[in-house]
Amino acid sequence: QVQLLESGGGSVQAGESLRLSCAASGNVYAYYHMSWYRQAEGREREFVSSIDTYSIIRYADSVKDRFTISHDKAKNTAYLQMNSLKPDDTAMYYCKIIYQGASYWGQGTQVTVSS
Repeated sequence: QVQLLESGGGSVQAGESLRLSCAASGNVYAYYHMSWYRQAEGREREFVSSIDTYSIIRYADSVKDRFTISHDKAKNTAYLQMNSLKPDDTAMYYCKIIYQGASYWGQGTQVTVSS
């Protein structure tokens, strides 16, 4: 069982930045694939970004020029640096890891961007 804890959300003005963190409960030694998703009020959950053991990275088109995903394997933590935030970025942000053939989700951290 892998447990994930997101942190770093909050309320900011448009144009400001936040850094989200996703910490795993224990070290992950084998191959993994970690993703960030978000779900806004009244919308479907959508993919934001992903990174794997080999630092292969993907971004959704809506965030690719503003967000940066990274990981710190020593701390067993992934990050999402979010710059130039817009009101449309307002959502609950979730991290997900695929590890040893199973998917695990965090509980989410709220990001609210006001104009």
